[in-house]
Amino acid sequence: MLKFLKLAVITIIASLGVSSVAQAQTTKYKCMIQMTNYMGEGAYMVVSIVDAKGAYDKTLYVLGSDKKWYKDLKEWYKAFSKKPSNLSAITGASVTGGDRSVVVLEIENAKLNANYKIRFESAVEDKPYYVKDLEVPLTTDGLAAKSEGTGYIRYVRFSPAN
Repeated sequence: MLKFLKLAVITIIASLGVSSVAQAQTTKYKCMIQMTNYMGEGAYMVVSIVDAKGAYDKTLYVLGSDKKWYKDLKEWYKAFSKKPSNLSAITGASVTGGDRSVVVLEIENAKLNANYKIRFESAVEDKPYYVKDLEVPLTTDGLAAKSEGTGYIRYVRFSPAN
Protein backbone atom coordinates (compact mmCIF):
# COMPACT_ATOMS: atom_id res chain seq x y z
CA MET A 1 0.00 0.00 0.00
CA LEU A 2 2.83 2.41 0.86
CA LYS A 3 4.49 1.63 -2.51
CA PHE A 4 1.24 2.48 -4.30
CA LEU A 5 0.93 5.80 -2.41
CA LYS A 6 4.53 6.78 -3.29
CA LEU A 7 3.87 5.96 -6.95
CA ALA A 8 0.69 8.07 -6.92
CA VAL A 9 2.52 11.07 -5.38
CA ILE A 10 5.36 10.79 -7.93
CA THR A 11 2.85 10.61 -10.79
CA ILE A 12 1.01 13.73 -9.57
CA ILE A 13 4.25 15.69 -9.13
CA ALA A 14 5.48 14.64 -12.58
CA SER A 15 2.22 15.64 -14.25
CA LEU A 16 2.29 19.05 -12.57
CA GLY A 17 5.82 19.59 -13.86
CA VAL A 18 4.83 18.63 -17.41
CA SER A 19 1.78 20.91 -17.44
CA SER A 20 3.80 23.93 -16.26
CA VAL A 21 6.41 23.28 -18.96
CA ALA A 22 3.67 22.93 -21.59
CA GLN A 23 2.35 26.41 -20.78
CA ALA A 24 4.76 28.69 -22.61
CA GLN A 25 5.97 31.80 -20.85
CA THR A 26 4.95 34.91 -22.79
CA THR A 27 5.55 38.64 -22.69
CA LYS A 28 3.14 41.31 -23.93
CA TYR A 29 4.44 44.15 -26.09
CA LYS A 30 2.69 47.30 -27.25
CA CYS A 31 3.25 47.70 -30.97
CA MET A 32 2.70 51.16 -32.47
CA ILE A 33 2.25 51.09 -36.25
CA GLN A 34 2.56 54.45 -38.04
CA MET A 35 1.24 54.38 -41.61
CA THR A 36 2.52 56.36 -44.61
CA ASN A 37 0.29 59.05 -46.10
CA TYR A 38 -1.05 56.93 -48.95
CA MET A 39 -4.43 57.60 -50.58
CA GLY A 40 -7.05 54.88 -50.65
CA GLU A 41 -8.86 52.34 -48.51
CA GLY A 42 -7.69 51.11 -45.12
CA ALA A 43 -4.81 48.65 -45.14
CA TYR A 44 -5.37 45.08 -44.10
CA MET A 45 -2.34 43.87 -42.25
CA VAL A 46 -1.22 40.66 -40.59
CA VAL A 47 1.50 40.47 -37.96
CA SER A 48 3.12 37.02 -37.80
CA ILE A 49 6.12 35.25 -36.39
CA VAL A 50 8.18 33.59 -39.12
CA ASP A 51 11.13 31.25 -38.72
CA ALA A 52 14.61 31.57 -40.26
CA LYS A 53 13.35 30.12 -43.56
CA GLY A 54 10.39 32.52 -43.71
CA ALA A 55 7.79 29.87 -42.82
CA TYR A 56 4.83 31.12 -40.79
CA ASP A 57 5.01 30.03 -37.16
CA LYS A 58 2.16 32.00 -35.55
CA THR A 59 -0.30 34.78 -36.33
CA LEU A 60 -0.01 37.47 -33.66
CA TYR A 61 -2.54 40.03 -34.91
CA VAL A 62 -4.74 40.85 -37.90
CA LEU A 63 -5.69 44.46 -38.64
CA GLY A 64 -8.95 44.30 -40.57
CA SER A 65 -11.80 42.14 -39.37
CA ASP A 66 -13.74 41.40 -42.59
CA LYS A 67 -12.64 37.87 -43.49
CA LYS A 68 -13.52 38.31 -47.18
CA TRP A 69 -10.36 40.46 -47.61
CA TYR A 70 -7.95 38.02 -45.91
CA LYS A 71 -7.21 36.37 -49.26
CA ASP A 72 -5.53 39.65 -50.33
CA LEU A 73 -2.80 38.90 -47.78
CA LYS A 74 -1.72 36.17 -50.19
CA GLU A 75 1.26 34.45 -48.55
CA TRP A 76 -0.22 34.49 -45.06
CA TYR A 77 -3.63 33.36 -46.33
CA LYS A 78 -2.03 30.41 -48.14
CA ALA A 79 -0.30 29.31 -44.91
CA PHE A 80 -3.32 30.15 -42.72
CA SER A 81 -5.67 28.12 -44.95
CA LYS A 82 -3.53 25.01 -44.41
CA LYS A 83 -3.51 25.47 -40.63
CA PRO A 84 -6.48 27.66 -39.61
CA SER A 85 -6.81 28.98 -36.09
CA ASN A 86 -9.27 31.15 -34.20
CA LEU A 87 -8.49 34.77 -35.05
CA SER A 88 -11.44 36.44 -33.31
CA ALA A 89 -9.40 37.43 -30.24
CA ILE A 90 -6.55 38.92 -32.29
CA THR A 91 -8.27 41.13 -34.84
CA GLY A 92 -8.91 44.84 -35.01
CA ALA A 93 -9.81 47.60 -37.44
CA SER A 94 -7.85 48.23 -40.62
CA VAL A 95 -5.59 51.31 -40.65
CA THR A 96 -5.81 54.12 -43.21
CA GLY A 97 -3.09 56.30 -44.69
CA GLY A 98 -1.40 58.61 -42.19
CA ASP A 99 -3.07 56.96 -39.18
CA ARG A 100 -1.47 54.99 -36.42
CA SER A 101 -2.61 51.98 -34.49
CA VAL A 102 -1.43 50.53 -31.20
CA VAL A 103 -1.96 46.82 -30.67
CA VAL A 104 -0.77 44.45 -27.96
CA LEU A 105 1.15 41.38 -29.10
CA GLU A 106 1.78 38.37 -26.88
CA ILE A 107 5.05 36.67 -27.78
CA GLU A 108 6.50 33.45 -26.42
CA ASN A 109 9.74 34.18 -24.56
CA ALA A 110 11.39 31.10 -26.10
CA LYS A 111 11.12 32.74 -29.56
CA LEU A 112 13.10 35.83 -28.47
CA ASN A 113 16.74 35.75 -29.68
CA ALA A 114 16.06 32.37 -31.32
CA ASN A 115 16.27 33.21 -35.07
CA TYR A 116 12.66 34.32 -35.60
CA LYS A 117 11.26 37.51 -37.15
CA ILE A 118 8.05 39.45 -36.81
CA ARG A 119 6.60 39.97 -40.29
CA PHE A 120 4.15 42.74 -41.15
CA GLU A 121 2.32 41.88 -44.37
CA SER A 122 -0.01 44.49 -45.89
CA ALA A 123 -2.58 44.93 -48.64
CA VAL A 124 -4.82 47.78 -49.76
CA GLU A 125 -7.70 47.39 -52.21
CA ASP A 126 -6.60 48.15 -55.81
CA LYS A 127 -3.02 48.84 -54.72
CA PRO A 128 0.20 46.78 -54.47
CA TYR A 129 0.53 43.97 -51.93
CA TYR A 130 3.62 43.81 -49.66
CA VAL A 131 4.44 40.36 -48.33
CA LYS A 132 7.32 41.89 -46.33
CA ASP A 133 6.20 45.45 -45.70
CA LEU A 134 8.40 45.13 -42.63
CA GLU A 135 10.34 42.35 -40.90
CA VAL A 136 11.74 42.93 -37.44
CA PRO A 137 14.27 40.49 -35.98
CA LEU A 138 12.67 38.95 -32.89
CA THR A 139 15.62 39.94 -30.73
CA THR A 140 16.07 42.22 -27.76
CA ASP A 141 17.72 44.81 -30.04
CA GLY A 142 15.09 44.38 -32.77
CA LEU A 143 12.25 45.07 -30.35
CA ALA A 144 14.05 48.12 -28.93
CA ALA A 145 14.63 49.79 -32.32
CA LYS A 146 12.38 51.92 -34.51
CA SER A 147 11.88 49.85 -37.69
CA GLU A 148 11.07 51.39 -41.08
CA GLY A 149 8.50 49.83 -43.41
CA THR A 150 8.79 49.47 -47.19
CA GLY A 151 5.12 49.77 -48.25
CA TYR A 152 2.16 51.23 -46.36
CA ILE A 153 3.97 51.17 -43.01
CA ARG A 154 6.14 54.20 -42.25
CA TYR A 155 7.56 52.68 -39.05
CA VAL A 156 6.86 50.41 -36.09
CA ARG A 157 7.97 50.72 -32.47
CA PHE A 158 7.64 48.21 -29.65
CA SER A 159 7.49 48.81 -25.90
CA PRO A 160 6.74 46.55 -22.95
CA ALA A 161 3.03 46.37 -22.09
CA ASN A 162 2.62 46.66 -18.37
